[in-house]
Amino acid sequence: MVPSVAQVWQWLGDVPDPEIPALSIVDLGIVRRVVWNGASTEPELQIAITPTYSGCPATATIRRDILSALRGRGLDRVRLDVELAPAWSTAAISSAGHAKLRAYGIAPPDGAVACPQCGSFAVEQISAFGSTPCKALFRCTACREPFDRFKCH
Repeated sequence: MVPSVAQVWQWLGDVPDPEIPALSIVDLGIVRRVVWNGASTEPELQIAITPTYSGCPATATIRRDILSALRGRGLDRVRLDVELAPAWSTAAISSAGHAKLRAYGIAPPDGAVACPQCGSFAVEQISAFGSTPCKALFRCTACREPFDRFKCH
């Protein structure tokens, strides 16, 4: 029996982002499209993903993890396309993803920068570069804790 597209989305929601494992690739908005193509006896699952930026070193790992997760559920006919246009944007991060980022200690790319530890807006940027290229390093001047902030783009 062929699983529904909704079921496949749910399975993809269990695939963690390799750089921020508290979020799934669905939370980050990396998965763009899931469709079944072809004859009903031998359909092919087509998935389109867009990395957070065109040179993202995690793209190969994400592809491997998607294929592994789906093959583990008996889906062998999967076509996985990487689409660079339109470019990924932080607007693609789900509201659940924003909450998970905060809980993980990363300030999400929304509005004013607040410390994910104490909630203070008394923060300063230490470096434009954080633990990964898509994050910047900040420090809270209230609780003195450093944290990453997801860059807006």
